[in-house]
Amino acid sequence: MEMIRIFQRHCKFSANSANKQRPEWFDREKIFDAFQKTFTDDIKYIAFYDIASGKDHFIFNKGVEIVETNAGGEAKSFTNLLKYVDAQDYNGDDIIYFVEDDYIHQKGWVEILQEGVNQIGADYFTLYDHPDKYYLPMYEDLQSKIITAKSSYWRTTPSTTCTFACKYKTLKKYIDVHLEFCSGDYTRDHNMFQHLWSIGSNLVSCMPGMASHVEDNMLSSYVNWEGICT
Repeated sequence: MEMIRIFQRHCKFSANSANKQRPEWFDREKIFDAFQKTFTDDIKYIAFYDIASGKDHFIFNKGVEIVETNAGGEAKSFTNLLKYVDAQDYNGDDIIYFVEDDYIHQKGWVEILQEGVNQIGADYFTLYDHPDKYYLPMYEDLQSKIITAKSSYWRTTPSTTCTFACKYKTLKKYIDVHLEFCSGDYTRDHNMFQHLWSIGSNLVSCMPGMASHVEDNMLSSYVNWEGICT
């Protein structure tokens, strides 16, 4: 079975997250603890920590491998991470999973992601079933292809955030695209995936979500996310 290599970005403070509305139960450390409990023998985890805002952070007490970067901003931190991963010599079929620190995961996400990668054959995968794809006016005419794997449904989707998975060889193939959209203060993730679609790539998300961005009105539906970390 392919190795899943998780690279999760952490920092003490992010200007991009400062004004986001969160549920009252939101707690990054509790979300991480719940995430870590889902890891299997197929997981290799690395925390990619931005030291620009200081090192007083819970991740240093979790017994995980940490790579330090000095970025001071979201786009620069993702650029540094992409370059770090690109410079490695991983198996081309290893699954690279980039994760932001405000994502929560259900137990069993590992098996669902492995099934998706092995049975669907798409380029990019997200475990987040974006609620905005169902209610925003910009998506009112959106049509998706529904694909079945052994244990879940997947749908084609136009974009996702910077929490996504792909095979290492896919990342190497499109590394210049990812770097191109890491400019300014934040990564233009929506535009990045729109561009990938335009050059023949693709993206699928599982239904219901096995992971979710933790922000008010943006949680994946049909899951008691609060119960996972409380």
